[in-house]
Amino acid sequence: MNYSFDDLKGKVCVLTGGTGVLGASIVHSLASVGVKTVIISRHIETSEKLAAEIQTKYNVTTIGLAANVLDKDSLIEAKKVINAKLGKIDILINGAGGNSPLATTKVETMVKEDMNDLSKTFYGLEMEGFQNVFDLNFKGTLLPTMVFTTDMLESGKGNVLNISSMNSYRPLTKIPAYSAAKASINNFTQWLAVHMAKVGIRVNCVAPGFFLTNQNRFLLTDEKTGEATPRGKKIIASTPMGKYGEPDDLNGAILFLLSDMSSFVTGIIVPVDGGFSAYGGV
Repeated sequence: MNYSFDDLKGKVCVLTGGTGVLGASIVHSLASVGVKTVIISRHIETSEKLAAEIQTKYNVTTIGLAANVLDKDSLIEAKKVINAKLGKIDILINGAGGNSPLATTKVETMVKEDMNDLSKTFYGLEMEGFQNVFDLNFKGTLLPTMVFTTDMLESGKGNVLNISSMNSYRPLTKIPAYSAAKASINNFTQWLAVHMAKVGIRVNCVAPGFFLTNQNRFLLTDEKTGEATPRGKKIIASTPMGKYGEPDDLNGAILFLLSDMSSFVTGIIVPVDGGFSAYGGV
């Protein structure tokens, strides 16, 4: 056994949702160990800009492509480009996801007074927003997996890594769509790991705790002062390490799960959460 990440050097990875705060950090970590990465997002300019920065810094082939994780045909076209430029795909990281204010309740829990204005509660959720969040997170994991793992079937080996969330274990107030969608990713990870186990494809998942990102900033920080909101303060108080995670904190677990060091590991969801999932509040 080689206890390093040397086995990852030269492999081809597709990363969806790679231009966000966590995604960009993941691309840096992949390039640092020699992985050739394709950054897929809906905005080609953003993907190409990040890819150029990564390639200049690490001298590792990195390209940006535009594709919609909810459009199978656009993913198939992206795969054709990837195969032509880089060859067969070895790794898929499903990082696309997000929440929406339209799928977020205004109150954490209902009280009797809320019955006078149900728009602030579960009953006021926009079904379009709820569906969009569920599609982006779950369907946006399902479709790329269908498309980008076919090379792995031919190779007889490969790696799929899904990005879940602590919400999948302990659903947070106010965000029912996001919590439900991430829980479905956990279940899908385990199902697919069993389904693929005998054809050489490992499937695992990381569940980040609380990292400040573009999708949750409006819930955790005050727009005017930059200070933590009451909700943000509760999260910090419930995290034994007493802080938000830094983007790079995720990458050790990711590289481990992608490398041969975890060659007998499949079907697991790894919390990276500063102890949040272990803490009962007292």
